[in-house]
Amino acid sequence: MINKQNLWFLTLFSLILVLSVYYITMPNDLLVNNTEKTITKEEKKKDDDVKEETSSLVSMRVSLEEERQEKMVSLQEALTNEKATTEEKNNAYEQLKYLNQLQGKEETIEKQIKEKLELDSFVKIDDKNIEVVALKEKHDSTIANNIMRLVQENFEEKMYITVTFKKS
Repeated sequence: MINKQNLWFLTLFSLILVLSVYYITMPNDLLVNNTEKTITKEEKKKDDDVKEETSSLVSMRVSLEEERQEKMVSLQEALTNEKATTEEKNNAYEQLKYLNQLQGKEETIEKQIKEKLELDSFVKIDDKNIEVVALKEKHDSTIANNIMRLVQENFEEKMYITVTFKKS
C-alpha cells in the first residue's frame, strides 16, 4: 500500500521528469535572448558562409568515416569467422589496428594545423599519400609549404603530400 508521503514523492518526481523532458525537447529558438536576434544581415551571411565551409569539411570526414567503417565491419567479420585461418585473422587484426592508427594520425595532424597555422582542415592518409584540404580564401604557397612540413614531421619515411585550399 502506498502512503501519502510516497504518493507525493511520486507525483513530484513525475512532474519534474515531465518538465525536464519538455525542456530538453524544446526548440532552441525559444531559449535565445532577444538581444541575439538583432544580428545584422551581414553577420548572418558571414556565419552562414562559415557553416557551409565547415560543413564541406564535415561531409568529407563523414564519407571517409563511412568508408572506413565498412572496411572495419568486413575485417571484424573475418576475425569472428570460425572458418578463417589464424593467418587470416591475424591479417584482419593488423589491418584493423592500422586503420585505427591512421584515424588517430589524421586527427593529430588536423589538430596541429589548427593550433599552429590556425586553419580548419581535413586530412586523409592513404598508404604513402596524404591529402590535406584547408579552408583559406587565397591559395598561398608558403602556407602550403608549412602544412607539408608540419605533416611530414609526423612521419619517418617520405610521404607524398597534396595540399588543396577551399575558400572560407
